[in-house]
Amino acid sequence: MTTAATHRMQGWVETVDQYGKGAWIALMVLGFIVFWPIGLATLAFLIWSGRMGSNKQQWSARAWGRKARFTMDMRPSGNSAFDEYREETLRRLEEEQEEFESFLENLRKAKDKAEFDQFMDERQRHSRARPNAPEDEAVV
Repeated sequence: MTTAATHRMQGWVETVDQYGKGAWIALMVLGFIVFWPIGLATLAFLIWSGRMGSNKQQWSARAWGRKARFTMDMRPSGNSAFDEYREETLRRLEEEQEEFESFLENLRKAKDKAEFDQFMDERQRHSRARPNAPEDEAVV
């Protein structure tokens, strides 16, 4: 493809992107109706370009952009007192985040243990209620 054709194609794709996924789906369906290879090519393009994928890709790209902006903002401000304060605050926040994540992990483990203990208690109670039942028999 020539450069001019590439620019025209990019402009056309950007125009359809402005209308969103619905426009791409309509274009694909129309392509299948008119001539099925056009619809198939449109579908392949949508999958290859990630336009019909989940928003997870877009979210991670946005998050990456925020992270990049955050690291750009970490350059020294020229005020050493402020830079020390910022570094100390960020260190403290990171420690608090680690402590909180540890707390959540312990909370999940405690919940799992409580649920397992409850299951074992119910199982024991059930087995005491039926002392003559063989172990292999299915409980209904």
